[in-house]
Order: sequence, then C-alpha cells, then structure tokens
Amino acid sequence: MFTRIHVFEKRYRELSTMLYDPAVASDNSRFTEIMKELRQLEPIVEAYEKYKSAEESISDALSILGDASSDEEMKSFAQEELDSAKSALASLEQEIRILLLPRDENDDKNVIVEIRAGAGGEEAALFSAELFRMYSMYAESKNFSVDVINASETELGGYKEISFMIEGSGAFSRFKYESGVHRVQRVPETESGGRIHTSTVTVAVLPEAEDVEIEINPKDLKIDTFRSSGAGGQHINKTSSAIRITHLPTGMVVECQDERSQYKNKDKAMKVLRSRLLSEKQQEQSGAIAAERKSQVGSGDRSEKIRTYNFHESRVTDHRIKLTIYKLDSVLSGALDELIDPMVAFERAEKLKESNV
Repeated sequence: MFTRIHVFEKRYRELSTMLYDPAVASDNSRFTEIMKELRQLEPIVEAYEKYKSAEESISDALSILGDASSDEEMKSFAQEELDSAKSALASLEQEIRILLLPRDENDDKNVIVEIRAGAGGEEAALFSAELFRMYSMYAESKNFSVDVINASETELGGYKEISFMIEGSGAFSRFKYESGVHRVQRVPETESGGRIHTSTVTVAVLPEAEDVEIEINPKDLKIDTFRSSGAGGQHINKTSSAIRITHLPTGMVVECQDERSQYKNKDKAMKVLRSRLLSEKQQEQSGAIAAERKSQVGSGDRSEKIRTYNFHESRVTDHRIKLTIYKLDSVLSGALDELIDPMVAFERAEKLKESNV
C-alpha cells in the first residue's frame, strides 16, 4: 500500500512544480489536464500526510511514557495523545485503502439522464415527472445544473419520456446508481375506487462522452428536422427546429426539440447519441467482468428493478442493498443522499474485500 502512495506522492509534487512552468500556464488544455490529475491525487497525499503526523504523535507519546523523568501529569497527557493518535491512525489507514481503490473513469463526468414511463399508463407518466423533479432538486442541492434535452408531455402534466443533462464535477459518481426500474405503489389520482396500483418507470444514466472518446462518421447519420410541439399541441413551434438523428449502423434514434435553434438542438442530440454509444461500448467491454463481481450493486440495466416507492407506507426500499427508509416525502424532495451514501459505502466495502490494497 505505502509503495503505491510514495509513487502518487512523487507524482503529486512533480505536477505541482509543472504549474509554475510558463509553457504549461500558457497551454490551457495542458494546464486543465494537470489540475484534473492533481485533484485526483490530492486526497491521497493529504490523507498520507495526516497518517505520518499521527505516527509522529505516537512516537512522541511513547518516548514520554518511557522516560523515567516524566511526571505523572505528563504521562497522563501522553497516554491520551497515544490513544487518540492510534485511533486516528486506524481510521486514516482505512481511508487511504478506500482512496487507493480503482476509480470509475466516468465519475467526474456530466451525465445524461433518460426517464421513460413504463407499465401503468398515465400514472407512470406522472411519476416520471416526479422523478424528474426529485433529480432536479437533488442536483440543485449539489450545485449541479440541469438542462432539458427532450420531453414528451402528457395531458395531465406527466412525461412519457424526458431526457436531460446534469452538469457538475462528480455528477456521474452520484447519479450512476439510479439506472434501472423504479416502481411506484400508490392510489392514482385517476382511480376512483381507492385501489393501490403498481406502475414502473425506467431510468438510464449515461456519462457524457467527449469527442475524442467516440468518433462518429457523418456518413453514418440520417438527420431529419420537424416542428416541435408540447402536450396537446401547446407551444407549437412554427419553424422546423426540432432534430431527429438516426445512427444508421446501430439504428439508434435521438430527438431534441427543447431549443428554438436547430443548431442547438442538433448539438444536444449529438451529445446524447455520443453518450449512448459510449455507454454501450463500455458495457460490452466490462460485461464479462461485471458478471463475476460480487461488489456490483447494480448492473445499470433498465430491466433491473432497483427501488420501490410506496406512498401508503411513506416507504422507499432499495432492493440492491435491502435498505428501507420511511422518508418518502423527503426523498421525493431531493434528499437522495440517504439512499446514495449507503450504496457508495456498500460498493466500497465489497471492493475492499476483493482488493489487495
């Protein structure tokens, strides 16, 4: 473990020195690249500095305790320091082990979230809207921005489907656990008999792909324009600014009609297409490995039921880690950390069991 830390520590100092190089300072791309690597290494280096400080405190306290000339008050103080430093050392060692675990290369990226109403008709569409509100409020609490890409509304204010981008450093690291089937159990507003219905909504979370990660041949694209419209013909756009892009090799279709500008819609649609292709590529590459990993708390597959929201009991259950909390209103208002943090902790614990760190 410490051999790896020394390598990271050396690299951190090298990068810190590079920032003072005029050639680097004048190269925005290189400067950004170095800063990104520094941010990744900084928590490890800081934790190791604290670890070394705790070791020094232990050494100093043992010296005092072993010194015959030390009075009782001094020894009592040294014993307290020793106990505190030992506790800190154990905690810091665990923290360093976690920091040394392999990082998800997508964690720092923006995300594209796609929500689609599943079984349940209008009720599923209404819950899609509630999930969009939940994610928007959670993103706001993290100082992330939300930008709608495409939405298909229903007469009652629900969404047959809605896709949107969440921008902010570390967005994917928080939202990646949301992919899958979300099940809602409640009495629908449209139900006169008071019976509880079960509906489903699917959520897909895609890391935003950079241009260098996915190359798309323009010849592989069929691009159509059409007039955008809202639910019931509202907000009809008199110009053909909406964009539909078909990726011919895969048959993948992406639409964007949120912007009045055709160029902006095309740019957003290309981001979605690129991200879908990247996600598909990454899933193919990691599929065989993921199937064998016990630490995987969710495959990210839309067909996997991950969570149930029960309105009658004010209950939210995450089926992957068998966690139930009775704070439905709070969760739907964006308090998702109570569900996401245990997922992160579980995944880290499982990875630590498998790792040789």
